[in-house]
Amino acid sequence: MRQFISAIAFTAAVAGLLLPAAAHAQSFPVKPVRLIVPFPPGGGVDVIARLLSQKLTEMWSQSVLVEYKPGASGILGTDAVAKSPPDGYTIGMVITSHVLNPAMRTDMPFDTVKDLSGVTMTAVSRLVLVATNSLEANSVREVIALARKNPGKLNYASPGVGTAMHFAGELFKSVADINIVHVPYKGSGPAYPDVMAGRVSLQFDTIHGSMGNIKQGKVKPIAVTSPNRSPAAPDIPAVAETLPGYSVMSVSGVIAPSATPRQLVHRMSADMNKALQSSEVAGRMAKAGMEPSGTTPEQFDDFIRSEIDKWKKVVKTAGIRPQ
Repeated sequence: MRQFISAIAFTAAVAGLLLPAAAHAQSFPVKPVRLIVPFPPGGGVDVIARLLSQKLTEMWSQSVLVEYKPGASGILGTDAVAKSPPDGYTIGMVITSHVLNPAMRTDMPFDTVKDLSGVTMTAVSRLVLVATNSLEANSVREVIALARKNPGKLNYASPGVGTAMHFAGELFKSVADINIVHVPYKGSGPAYPDVMAGRVSLQFDTIHGSMGNIKQGKVKPIAVTSPNRSPAAPDIPAVAETLPGYSVMSVSGVIAPSATPRQLVHRMSADMNKALQSSEVAGRMAKAGMEPSGTTPEQFDDFIRSEIDKWKKVVKTAGIRPQ
């Protein structure tokens, strides 16, 4: 009998703990929500943040205020989220650097996996490998053969050390077992004149950013880095068709402090995914070269963990150091 009464008491105690969290999730939000963007205004992540803030403001009848905290490849703003009260009123946008930073850096001010929780992956952007028109290779297989014939002679451009495009190149080198030299630029735009002139052999960039040069015949496409072909450019093969398992995509998502009640995290995730599915948001994102995603919090957390593990191996092999 005592055991039975104890079981009832335990159940009641657990219910007592859960009820406030459930009530909070149902009534949320009762005041404005801060959406921290850890980069300057104007980029793709800013587009998503503003679209989400507008839709969520309509859905929640409370303002969702976009706040910019740029610095240290997104670490500064993300740290502000990690150290915020876990009540849902401070959330943050992240991009691919969210999984690249902990793979490169040992001085992170927060633990990406333990201190933060994924809410949803908001979008993916596909990357593409392009080449100077004079390069004696027109496919992934031919690029690999040319690189093996001339080790260290070919090079590739990226918009900088630690970017998704840089890591795409280093993973390509590792999986293909070739030696090509990384040439970092301050952005993708400044690299194109050198690629067009043949001073640089290859370049990794977003499909959206490279399509104009491809259509004008200024560079030639070799392959997309996503697991499969892009609906926007179905004639361009995927690297994975030659190197199975190769996959690099630029992603964005929303995160919250890890102690945020799970019911609230799921509520926010569902609402954000609903916003991402609206024709208005999807259309605006498509114009910016992004494909709406939308995941459960658990799916986004799994992605974050697996990507950090993957890139740690690449960092070790390539000896990448943050700059």
